[in-house]
Amino acid sequence: MTTTPAPVRCLIVDDEPLAHQVLSQFIGQTPGLTLTGKCRNAMEAHEHLLQHPVDLLFLDIEMPLVSGLHFLKSLQHPPKTVLTTAYREYAYEGYELDVLDYLLKPFSYERFMKAISRLPAVQPPPAADTSEERYLLVKERQGLLKVPHRDIVYVEGCKDYVKLITASKTYLLHQTMKEMVETLGPSYLRVHRSFIVATAHIKLLQPENVVLTDNTYIPIGNSYKAELLAFFKKYNAQKSALFSLGFGFYQIGYGCLQHLVLQIVAGGIGQFISAVEGNEP
Repeated sequence: MTTTPAPVRCLIVDDEPLAHQVLSQFIGQTPGLTLTGKCRNAMEAHEHLLQHPVDLLFLDIEMPLVSGLHFLKSLQHPPKTVLTTAYREYAYEGYELDVLDYLLKPFSYERFMKAISRLPAVQPPPAADTSEERYLLVKERQGLLKVPHRDIVYVEGCKDYVKLITASKTYLLHQTMKEMVETLGPSYLRVHRSFIVATAHIKLLQPENVVLTDNTYIPIGNSYKAELLAFFKKYNAQKSALFSLGFGFYQIGYGCLQHLVLQIVAGGIGQFISAVEGNEP
């Protein structure tokens, strides 16, 4: 007989009300987690741990009086801990304390789920629910803003930050390009070390550039050409909808890429692919 694991009892320790709000929402929508308390500092957290059992601690690092790291070091038998902070430089020290994961603020629900996925009791919400909740949290002056994945046309990397470019506004987010690829999923392709594009917004594919629906030209990095071509070949095999428009222009219906147009030489798609791959036609 299969037994259902007991819910993971969670405690939030953070001096920011917005962090309480976001983590409470994420915990509440995740089967297998239950919230037992919210504390604003290490002293409140210490009192809570004396009176209530806690399985998982969401612990901010930068707090007044006693930092999250010092508080964690003071516990004889600490619960499993996920560190949350806006400062990347604490990551190494955090992992030395054998924490479960390290979340860099602001973080998405997908990244939150990745952090706790190793806990036996945790199950992802039904797909129908998560599809409506795919968004990134961006820190603005007035608070944390939800930016839906579907609004992002492309992402540009800028050292430890990324720019999220939408049709109406550009947002700055403290994440790496690698983290963005993992967060955004298969509807986005990394075509250059500094660029990730939404496949639904690709209009033209040229040997050296991807042209988006807003007429932005994105360079294609040599190390990303193979993945880009594999993506197009996959959809071509599925749909088999290649037809000539004359003068060497072809249109391919690719499901989500219904508006994609490949500008190729008159010799045909094989010659175009050879050009993108850097081979002689």
